[in-house]
Parts: sequence; structure tokens; C-alpha cells
Amino acid sequence: MDFDLQWLLIGLPAAFALGWMASRLDLRQLKRERDDSPRAYFKGLNLLLNEQQDQAIDAFIVAVQNDPDTTELHFALGNLFRRRGEFERAVRVHQHLLQRSDLATVDRQRAQHALAQDFMKAGLFDRAEEAFEALAGSPYDTEAHLALLQLHERARDWRAAADDAAALERAGAGSFASRIAHHWCELALEADARGDATAADAALQRARDSAGASARPWVIAGQRHARAGRHADALAAWNELRQRHPAAFVLVAGEYAASAKAQAQSGEALAVLQALHAEHPSHDLLAAIDALDADPERMRERHAELLARQHSLGAAAIVLRDRAGDATDRAVLAVVERAAAPLARYRCAACGFEAQRWFWQCPGCLGWDTFPPQRIEAQ
Repeated sequence: MDFDLQWLLIGLPAAFALGWMASRLDLRQLKRERDDSPRAYFKGLNLLLNEQQDQAIDAFIVAVQNDPDTTELHFALGNLFRRRGEFERAVRVHQHLLQRSDLATVDRQRAQHALAQDFMKAGLFDRAEEAFEALAGSPYDTEAHLALLQLHERARDWRAAADDAAALERAGAGSFASRIAHHWCELALEADARGDATAADAALQRARDSAGASARPWVIAGQRHARAGRHADALAAWNELRQRHPAAFVLVAGEYAASAKAQAQSGEALAVLQALHAEHPSHDLLAAIDALDADPERMRERHAELLARQHSLGAAAIVLRDRAGDATDRAVLAVVERAAAPLARYRCAACGFEAQRWFWQCPGCLGWDTFPPQRIEAQ
């Protein structure tokens, strides 16, 4: 059968025309998809700015579906999930990014950091620790060490926390001397609890070497001596505290008075406490003075003087206790004591957390040295 060239001449232009039409359709589809992606992105951004997070997430999901290779959309979506508390979905988004072989190193490190934050917010501290440790040597190294420091403090892994703080200080992230001193003080307390006095002494020395300006090592040293019956050494440690940190001495005023009585040095201790009280009146100092000088007349004079200087409900309650004789006086005293109770607490200067006892580390914000040694009514 002879081949007809006429059909070839007709078929070639037809094939070319069909190919051209198909390419135009593909280009239009591609253009439509590209147009849909930024439209969904800007819609999500607008909803986010209007604090409509639910709708914003839906818009970003559409944008990611239209352009799954866009890493920025994935980061935006993951951050939105984390802010909403949907940590599992945030983890999936960031893990999906890390599984991509074509992801740039910068984006991979960013995704690793975001994943670590997801675990941290979700309370999965063991997985967060692994994720932050994977960021060593990256641009997020300092942030990772700060997060690890918080994690180790939460877990009460004080030795690891001290190492983290020392690494941050070497990296130029600021001074962590006081914080390191607290870590070694905690290690000293742990050593005491298991009966290892040698390790406790060494830890306290490390605390003093880390931060000579820290009050806590001297407080703990005096308390350890007092518990062991070495009251002369306890007084020496607390006198050192008084010289270095007079404001913090009030925390051990009662214990100081007890050791002075045990050591038959009540007169010397009384003079020290009275001098401090004259300069900075305090209920705790006054109670320690009363323990050393229990003469009723002099106690009433001191209590009245405190009320004249402070004009506080706590001072008024102390004076009323001296004079409460009949039922009416006792009723008035009860009312004043109830009103004074909230003001007899300590308050964190960083987060406002209040407590009846004093803390080196705030239970609320976990900040160190954020509790002033004065009660609320004395501030």
C-alpha cells in the first residue's frame, strides 16, 4: 500500500495544533494554582491579623495544599498550631519538614528548633531535651542552651544545669554566676540529705567560688553548723552573711538568736540584732530580739515603737497581743490578724507570686532571687 504524503501534510499541522492547545491548558492550570496559593496565603494573613485563628489555619492549610514545597507556609502553620495548643499537629508539620531531603540547612535547623519548642510546650521534656541537644553548633545554640538550662532546673538535675549555665557564660550570653551558685547550693543540700558531708562542703565551696556576692552559701553553711551543734561556727558564718548581705540576714535572724543562746552569747547577739532593727525595722528581727530579751515591759516598748515607725497591720497586731485582756480586745485582735495575714506574705518581684514562706527560686516563674527578703507590708 502506497503511503499518501497528503495525509502527512495534514497530520503534522494537526498534531502541532493539539500539542500547542494542551500546553496552553497546562500553563493555565499552573497559573491558576500559583494564583490560588498567594491568595490563600494573604487571606490567612489577614485573618490572623484580625485574630481569627481558626479561619486563618484553614486558609494556610489550603495554601500548603496548593504549594506543598513552600517551607514558609509550613512554618506559619506549625506556629499557629503551637499557639493554639494543638501541639501534636505542630509536631507533625515540623517533622514533615525535617523529612524532606531537599530542605536547605538553614531551614532544617529552623524546623529542628520549632520542633523542640513544640515538645517543650507540650510538656514532653525528654523529647524536647533531645531536640534542643541536636541544635548544638547551630545558629540556635544559645537559645538551645537556655532551654536546656530551664529543663534541667525543672528536672532538678543541678549538675547538668550548672554545666549549661557555665557554657552560656563562656559563649558570652551574660553572667550566670549567681545562678551557678544556686545550683551548687542545691547539690550541697542533696549531699547533706544522703549524709555525704564532704560532698556538701565541696559543693558549698564551689558555690562561694562561683559567686562571692551570693548570700545563700553563707545561709546554708550557718544552718548546717547549727544542726550539727557547732553554734560558734554557725554564728561566724551568719556574721559573715551580715557583713556581706545585711538585707538577707533577716532570713536567719531567729536561728542566729537560737545559736547565740546555745553559745551563751545572748548579749552580743542582742546588740547586733538591735542595731539592725534600729536601721531597718522588721518583724523577724523583732521576734529574734524578743527571744533574747523576754522582759515584758521592754517587749511592749519595742512593739509600740515598731507600730510608731511602720504603721502596719502586722505591727498593730503585735501591740494588740500585748494588751488583749477582755473578750472585746481579743475580738479586735482576731479581726486585725485576719486583715494582716495577706500582708505578712512574700511576693515575687518578677511575676507577683505570693507565699507565706520565702523562696530562693520562685515557684511561679522559676526565677532566682526574685523574692525580696521583706514581707509585703514592709516593702
